[in-house]
Amino acid sequence: MGYISIQINKAKGSADTGASDHIERKTIPKNADPTRTHLNRELVEFPDGVSDRTEAISHRIRTAGIKRKITPDQVRAIRIVLSGTHEDMMKIQDEGRLDEWCDDNLQWLHYTFGKENTVSAVLHMDEHTPHIHATVVPIVTGERRKAKKKQTEGKRSYRKKANIVRLCADDVLTREKLVTYHDSYAKAMEKYGLQRGVRGSEARHTTTAQYYRDLKRQTGELEANVQQLQTEQQQAEQQLDEVRQEVKSEKLEAAKTEAKAAFVAKVGSIFGGGKLKEFEHRNEDLQNRIKELEEEAVQREVQHAKQIQEMKNAYEQQHRKLSEFTDFVKRYFPYVEKLIPTIKFLRDTLNFSDRLIKKLCMFKDVTIKGEVYSREFNQYFRADKTICSLKEDKDGNFNLNIDGVSHVSWFRRKKDEFMQSLGMPTRKQNKGIQL
Repeated sequence: MGYISIQINKAKGSADTGASDHIERKTIPKNADPTRTHLNRELVEFPDGVSDRTEAISHRIRTAGIKRKITPDQVRAIRIVLSGTHEDMMKIQDEGRLDEWCDDNLQWLHYTFGKENTVSAVLHMDEHTPHIHATVVPIVTGERRKAKKKQTEGKRSYRKKANIVRLCADDVLTREKLVTYHDSYAKAMEKYGLQRGVRGSEARHTTTAQYYRDLKRQTGELEANVQQLQTEQQQAEQQLDEVRQEVKSEKLEAAKTEAKAAFVAKVGSIFGGGKLKEFEHRNEDLQNRIKELEEEAVQREVQHAKQIQEMKNAYEQQHRKLSEFTDFVKRYFPYVEKLIPTIKFLRDTLNFSDRLIKKLCMFKDVTIKGEVYSREFNQYFRADKTICSLKEDKDGNFNLNIDGVSHVSWFRRKKDEFMQSLGMPTRKQNKGIQL
């Protein structure tokens, strides 16, 4: 049997344009075959007036009935990649079952996350292995987990309505639910010869930003797999305890029967042996049952020990791959670690797209146009043909420069210009800002 492949990631910020460009093939990856791109297809029908993935995300959030304000850095979508072992996926395709496989994936997405929340699902046929890029908007109902915890701990606070609609990815992607998603998806894929396992995907982007995101994702998957191993081990131990209790109970019943048989033997010498034979047969049946249970218990122990060892070996293999991957990054990309805070600042605070961040991480000058957010002033400033670049300081850290100056100085200059346009005096800013 082959293995399922399921990857679940958060999409940060107000737009997920980089992922949309990849999924909708606005940008063609190097590992894609352009002659097969026409075989890709959208599996979810968009609502009226919605033409692409980005609009579908916004439409779902806008029509969900959310009353609470959504912050710029809040997770608006969850990316899910569904596939299986390459050989098994090609077998499914050759057997003409790919449409059926797509339908079962959609049913699993609808059952797990809700049909309305599953706003997009695209089948990619132009890469090495057929796979589905699904997009889920994390719409949930009920109180926040922190509020429930306060009520449980006895802290008195205002209790919101239980059916309130919220946008909350953290409620959808708890560690326990991630394990459940893997289990339920494996169950849905059993009919295709795919089982739950630890299996990495094939093609990956090679930018430093993507290396870090892949490393973080793989770490999360390993943690989820470790949790699953612990759960399965506890279940195995529980089953063994039940078998031992059953054997103990049967032995006790057999002892009672032997005592009765001894008593009947004494009485039988006086009144006849008909009842004695009945007890002897019953005692013999019980003894045979005990032997069967003891043999079954031994077999289960051996089987569970084998399964646990296989799971440990799988985990150690993945941990070894992860260590090799980390060593590779540190060896050939020593600056990645110092780039990470800058990448996070560009993505989460300034809401730069993945395409823009990729160019900056190649240490190229990039021209931007639009509005740029300042965390220091909590205000957006207009950028028109503004040149951005990453510069390394004397300590080896990477800072964002805008129009030849640091982004801090650029924002403060823009603030002064804004105050002057209103006829208001400028105020000197003494505090700095960190990435």
